[in-house]
Amino acid sequence: MKLFSRNYDKPGPGVSKDEPRKKGIARFFELLFRDFWDLIKFNFLFCLIILPSLIVFLFGFVFFFLFATYEIMFIASFAISLVLAFPIGGVMTAFVYYVTKMMRDEPTYVWFEFKRKFKENYKQAAPVGIISTAFIYSQIMLWTSLLAFGDPGSNMLLFFIATISLILFAMIMPYVFLHLAYIDLPTFTMVRNSMLMSFGFFPRSIMGVIFGGIIWVVLLLFFPNSMMALPLIVLIGVSLSLLLNMTWVWKPFNEHFKIEETLLARQEEEGE
Repeated sequence: MKLFSRNYDKPGPGVSKDEPRKKGIARFFELLFRDFWDLIKFNFLFCLIILPSLIVFLFGFVFFFLFATYEIMFIASFAISLVLAFPIGGVMTAFVYYVTKMMRDEPTYVWFEFKRKFKENYKQAAPVGIISTAFIYSQIMLWTSLLAFGDPGSNMLLFFIATISLILFAMIMPYVFLHLAYIDLPTFTMVRNSMLMSFGFFPRSIMGVIFGGIIWVVLLLFFPNSMMALPLIVLIGVSLSLLLNMTWVWKPFNEHFKIEETLLARQEEEGE
């Protein structure tokens, strides 16, 4: 498969050894333009793997939404979609690892990074991915119902609960997948640490939510007209969202666990 073939003879773009890293928006665009094609490759790979689960869920949900009947069919399709979501946790862990390795200015090879991190983490990441998928699908159902039939004036409490739960989820989950990618801990401990870190580094966590979620908020607000942008989402939407989020979240996680420092020391030891 040429799209994901490895070419270790071709040098990566990299940076000069003594060149200081850019910061803020300049750093984001530097990474985006430097690794643009790799981001497209991983985005396509992610969409390809999540597609079966999403199709099954949307089939059951749209059928139920339009006809308000056949509840058993909807429940069955929802359950099947979660079974098909088994690899999503491992894929997301590999995706997070790839983006943060890119942010560390290390050479990255899409197919190689994906296979290695997926094999290492897919078993532990599977429940996280399934629960995350169930939450996202539930949010799709909830927001579709609220926007189609809900009256904001009479459903303020439900709007509030839906919004807060989505924000909390988007704050905590990046740290969970970072733990899966880098830290060897039991899943419960990872989730607990992620909750503590999301509030301990609240300013960066909430900025990660805002910047990482802006694409999806725009799609929601302008639905169904926003579906014209679906090809762009398949092309780079998920990668762009994740890169925007990690631009804020990676720094506190990295400094807290000294990821780059530890990896650099390990490389120096292996080189001796």
